[in-house]
Amino acid sequence: MRTYARLSLLLPLLAVCVLSLPAVAAETGIHVRVLSQGAKFVGSSMGGVEVILRDVDSGETLARGRVEGSTGDTAGIMKGALRGGPVSTPDSGVWKGVVDLAEPRLLEVVARGPLAQPQAMVSVSSQKWVLPGRGVTIGDGWLLELPGLVVDAIEPAAHEQLAPGTTSRRIAVNVAMMCGCPITAGGMWDAKGFDVRAWLRQPDGSQSDVTLAFAGRTGLFAGEIPLAGRGAYVVTVTAFDTKTGATGVDRTSFLLP
Repeated sequence: MRTYARLSLLLPLLAVCVLSLPAVAAETGIHVRVLSQGAKFVGSSMGGVEVILRDVDSGETLARGRVEGSTGDTAGIMKGALRGGPVSTPDSGVWKGVVDLAEPRLLEVVARGPLAQPQAMVSVSSQKWVLPGRGVTIGDGWLLELPGLVVDAIEPAAHEQLAPGTTSRRIAVNVAMMCGCPITAGGMWDAKGFDVRAWLRQPDGSQSDVTLAFAGRTGLFAGEIPLAGRGAYVVTVTAFDTKTGATGVDRTSFLLP
């Protein structure tokens, strides 16, 4: 009887101890890939993509790194597989992280890039519930789309000073997909499908714009824009993909003494 009484006293205490033990954390894999809007994976050729993994409730940063790798398989991505099964290949750009989770947590991934083109960088984010030990590694893993286009103003050079009396100036711009995929005549990313313009703010504050035509070289668009008089000019160059709505912007300026 005494032994039974002692057990009766100890069992509730043991139950409390068991309940108070911390849950065992499980290593949980997270694979993040980033697709360029209307194109391929963003990877090392564009400087990669910064990845930050956070806990939504606490705001704690659990891991961070960089997407690195190739742009992937063109046929697999662009010819219908995008709406079906996985489109990544072993060499496709990816960030592989591991976090310790003891319970289901609502996680957020923030992707920012392409890192080699600061004027074109944008951030996207996504949230998922993640279970301990289950992770996000199946298929393409955690797949995000990076919207936009990479636009580089080539001519005129920043703060260029023109010769006195100049009445017009050639504007040239290079345009590429966020993955660096090339825009060419009749290619996968056909130059005919892009509306590229130069918007000029005149010294008197007035605005004018001109359409830039494909100039024969991969990604190059150019045109001539008239000048109204002496002073500082600001040029905003834009590109718009009429198929997907992807948009990119860059700016430069020049002086007419």
